[in-house]
Amino acid sequence: MKTKITELFNIEHPIIQGGMHYVGYAELASAVSNAGGLGIITGLTQRSPEDLAAEIKKCHGMTDKPFGVNLTILPMVNSPDYPGYVKAIIEGGVKIVETAGRSPEQFMPALKEAGIKVIHKCTSVRHALKAEKIGCDAVSADGFECGGHPGEDDIPNFILLPRVLEELNIPFVASGGIGTGSQLVASLALGAEGINMGTRFLATKEAPVHQNVKQAILDASELDTRLIMRNLTNTERVLRNSAVDELVELEKEKGEDITFEEVAPFVVSKYRDIMKNGNMDAGAWSCGMVAGLIHDIPTCKELIDRMMKEAHAIIHDRLTKLAD
Repeated sequence: MKTKITELFNIEHPIIQGGMHYVGYAELASAVSNAGGLGIITGLTQRSPEDLAAEIKKCHGMTDKPFGVNLTILPMVNSPDYPGYVKAIIEGGVKIVETAGRSPEQFMPALKEAGIKVIHKCTSVRHALKAEKIGCDAVSADGFECGGHPGEDDIPNFILLPRVLEELNIPFVASGGIGTGSQLVASLALGAEGINMGTRFLATKEAPVHQNVKQAILDASELDTRLIMRNLTNTERVLRNSAVDELVELEKEKGEDITFEEVAPFVVSKYRDIMKNGNMDAGAWSCGMVAGLIHDIPTCKELIDRMMKEAHAIIHDRLTKLAD
């Protein structure tokens, strides 16, 4: 399938694996890229620019296909060495960067000078327009269904995608709540040039996480995610567990008076224990509503091949017949 996104990133299928903390390692990124999609290494999972450089080198050894690096720009008291991470990306020969969080404007000159294509994750039309204005090559439009941070506007993809199409001139992909070939077709119909998936790739054989994490996704329905940190205007969609239930009750009790210090024990430094050790009640972890559509743990190639087969069948059979 050829779209503006497959041509922009020189990939076979319009399917991107989004950056995920303690998930986006070379093993997963290379598997997605080898399957014809675009794999993404999560930059800040690597503790230093030197570690990221080593992970990039490792990924080059596992695939000769294009892959990217996610660089999430966070408001932190002790900010990561972002210039160092950007340098590692450039010197590592990576030609695609997925940015998220705050605007990547300060890093755009260095990335563009190195010939790197930038796709920025946005949860609103206004953020997509800003990404276009600062020179991003594409946008990932993140609907309210997504795992992680859906923003504060609560706009689902059925509205967000056609609105982005109305306003944007650069290509965009749909992100959030996606895990099937039919949803790929729907995204294309709404103007997207491809899709970005996180939770669905988390439940694959190559995802380097504990089996408990994958099983939790299989066991979940579309009703099993919760929104936390709403009163801190830092909303995150996470999978329900005992820690999340406790946090939700605390947030109900405290309301607008809740502080980050009270939330921190549930969300800070929990990912490694969950993803690596399978301690599923250690704290909150991002998961999309698409969990309700995930019923198996295939390889990345099996997943992508199945999705593309389903998409082609829908386009050539059902939709073609409807047009007669």
